[in-house]
Amino acid sequence: MAYPQVGVGLPIIGPEASPAAIAEIAVTVEQLGFAAVSVFERLLLPAAPDWVNHAGLPEYPAYDALETLTYVAARTERVRLHTAVLMPLFQQPVVLARRVATIDHFSGGRMDLGIGLGWLPEEFVATGVPDHGRVAAYEEAVAVLRACWGPDPVEFAGQHFTVPPAKIGPKPLAPLTLYGGGVARPAIERAARIGDGLTLAHRDWESTRVAIGWYHDAGGSGPIILRAGPLKPHPMLNGPLTFTPAAVLDDLQLAAESGIGRVDWDLNIVETPIADQLAAFKALAGRLW
Repeated sequence: MAYPQVGVGLPIIGPEASPAAIAEIAVTVEQLGFAAVSVFERLLLPAAPDWVNHAGLPEYPAYDALETLTYVAARTERVRLHTAVLMPLFQQPVVLARRVATIDHFSGGRMDLGIGLGWLPEEFVATGVPDHGRVAAYEEAVAVLRACWGPDPVEFAGQHFTVPPAKIGPKPLAPLTLYGGGVARPAIERAARIGDGLTLAHRDWESTRVAIGWYHDAGGSGPIILRAGPLKPHPMLNGPLTFTPAAVLDDLQLAAESGIGRVDWDLNIVETPIADQLAAFKALAGRLW
């Protein structure tokens, strides 16, 4: 069985994050033959005295996802540019549509958009997203994105967003693939219903396979991208987390058997130094190609 494609998560957060590190990783993995680079969105980290970081969010600020991909687009020529995931409700969808289409033009048509509803209450408050009606607003935002990328004149009239008849551009160079993301079953089913594909954050193989089952049961048939890092637990990893080609090849085989088209490996999940990331990706490339 052939392995799925392999992409790389860019260091947009953590002690190793910097413009130089982002550029070095992106350029190197493109030269090594990896298929894509990906980023995620984290707007803020709550700091209220009674807040508890139950989700284990990184205690660092994150670079903006789309600005990072614009920066990377200017330094690469081939790798796909992927968000896993961006929250459309954090900005007006007309603005987001133009930003994404602009990156698509600047990159020569390499933009893929992974999107999600979001879950952190403090981020909703900071961006003015109301407590009620978020799901409906999210679905409308996706409809506005598609309208803006379609033929002019663009026009949309909904409960949450209105676009008067207008010419809006640029348009993507080719139809963009919208990858819906999430963890809970309603989010996965929503991706099947209004998205073109599915992007998942990997926790363990059992939950990943369950989520893929939900997607297919809801009628989803698009491509699937998995964002992962050194996995825990992993039968080939004993003791401290490590990143070895043998372990990754084992997981890529499991990914292929699960119908996953691409795995984006993000070593920043465990704050791997940039030099070690580069060494790991070179070693993996030597086993893959």
